[in-house]
Amino acid sequence: MGMVAHREGFFHVIKESFLLNWGVNLNQNFMITLQQIYEKGMDMAIKYGPRSKKDVDEQLKKLHEQYEKMEKDEKEYFDMESLKNPYLDSRILCGDPKTELRRVLVGIDIGVGEVLLANELSKSGKKIDAIIAHHPEGRALIDLTQVMTTQIEQAVEDGVPVNVIEKQIGGRIGDLNRALHPTNHFQVPQAAELLGIPMACFHTFADNLVYRFMKKYISGKKPKYIKDIIDALMKLPEYQHAKKQGNGPMLFTGDEKSRCGKISYSGFTGGTSGNKETIKKMAAAGVGTVLAMHIPEDHRKLAEKHQMNVVICGHMASDSLGVNLLMDELEKKKVQIVACSGFIRVSRAKKKRLI
Repeated sequence: MGMVAHREGFFHVIKESFLLNWGVNLNQNFMITLQQIYEKGMDMAIKYGPRSKKDVDEQLKKLHEQYEKMEKDEKEYFDMESLKNPYLDSRILCGDPKTELRRVLVGIDIGVGEVLLANELSKSGKKIDAIIAHHPEGRALIDLTQVMTTQIEQAVEDGVPVNVIEKQIGGRIGDLNRALHPTNHFQVPQAAELLGIPMACFHTFADNLVYRFMKKYISGKKPKYIKDIIDALMKLPEYQHAKKQGNGPMLFTGDEKSRCGKISYSGFTGGTSGNKETIKKMAAAGVGTVLAMHIPEDHRKLAEKHQMNVVICGHMASDSLGVNLLMDELEKKKVQIVACSGFIRVSRAKKKRLI
């Protein structure tokens, strides 16, 4: 009996070795594809974003109805991805969505240089199965302004009348669409495609996660003074790393001894900065402190004029926090994450209920 068991064990090892050499994934529980992490990111973004799932579902339903009524020539140019994805600045840009992931290169900004880096890593024996960017490229960059309407829900929560924010954000979207139109959108995805490297970008997918994380984390600390907010931020590894690099959280207006008052978390998601006139309406609605990743100078000056505190948490650190919450889902599937281009990798994969 012992000899039989020994022989069976020997042949099992030989079989396992053969399958591994041919790239067969022996543990399907740990297998994840590019399409699956894309869908996981979408589900998380819908669940934790500022817009309710009910509103998202209604939006997608209306779009389906509009599509069904389109003429054949209109349907030819219709973006079918929009029928299921409410955040179109996050998508698979090139490559086979069914690509199995074992090692991915992840960066906040991916340029042609990072694409070449992925190729060099693969040639050196560290096979990169896909590139994941945070900031959008390709069609995702064209559709950046599509996600800016999520700023409406955030402004309404801050006390801005919905009719006001709708008109303000509409004007800003028009300005940005014109500004983005001449951009060479597909330069980076085309480079990845030429080298045969699948690429995706998860922008609002990740931003919605850091938005919810920050809202829960900071409000849970019940900060009374601005210093309380900064102290809380400095307990997070991403901001500790940024501080060591000379780029930690910074108070752009106000004083650390100032009281927080009503806190707005509107500076973490929504595509990009909104209409500066919204600052006035937020101040009138009683917002005393704005937390954000970054802020344009004209917005900052307006906030200062209206005696608001502005805490800038930091762009790369905040983006990293959101991307980390999504990359933890890959780590749970035993995918190796290679950080580059400003991405500060911090794992929370073993922690419970973060957002």
